Amino acid sequence: MNADFGKVAKGYALYRNDLTDNLFENLAIRGLTFRGRAVADLGAGTGVLTRMLLEQGAQVTGVEPSSELIREARYIDRESGAEIDYVNRYAEDTGLPEQFFDTVTALRAWHWFDGPTVLKEVKRILKPGGDLLIMDSGFVSADPVVQETMGHMKKAIPGRIKPAGRKADSAQSINSFPVEWFAEWQSHGFELKELYNEDYTVAFTPEAWCGRIKTLSWMLHLEESERDQIMDSLKPHLIRLFGDRTYEIGHKLHVVLLKNV
Repeated sequence: MNADFGKVAKGYALYRNDLTDNLFENLAIRGLTFRGRAVADLGAGTGVLTRMLLEQGAQVTGVEPSSELIREARYIDRESGAEIDYVNRYAEDTGLPEQFFDTVTALRAWHWFDGPTVLKEVKRILKPGGDLLIMDSGFVSADPVVQETMGHMKKAIPGRIKPAGRKADSAQSINSFPVEWFAEWQSHGFELKELYNEDYTVAFTPEAWCGRIKTLSWMLHLEESERDQIMDSLKPHLIRLFGDRTYEIGHKLHVVLLKNV
């Protein structure tokens, strides 16, 4: 079920680094802060959330199975002066110390995990009463540029576009999270504290937007040359319709906050 995002590590670092500016303010309103807290960030990727947690004063460890993504994360860290420990392991078997962490986080990654196995691991490394923060975000389908892009992609790779990871197995969701996950969380001793979403926009040039699309999981089964060919046809198509300008693409952040009980 895992997707090899290492194939698009550089593009992932460049084009999937967006999050709403209000993220930590809205978490604080709901009682979750990070200063002085030990945090394990599962599926850390190129360290987008990991670095933000460090900036919030957390003692943070990034867990990521792709060595290519960790390499990009460390490059960005060197450029920014951040000092973060990354563990090159799967979220289901982190090797991290038992009951050490105050909070465990996962951004755009939970659907790639084996649910029951990762929950047992989170239970092992999280302190009693600790927080599990699961977030997902992405562009919204109602945006005209997104609609035209998806139509183009469906023609280019027919039958390949479907919900990512475990989301493909569910017919119904609550706030973008499959309904089955709520029972799964509860059965493993995690109590739902908060469930909410936020709207925000991200600015993309046509070139950057194509770079973003090129990193989607639907594209990873293709060869580099095939991905380039699709993007080479998508970019002029969008420019003809929407102009060679910056596109403000609508996004939505989905958040679920759980307590280890």
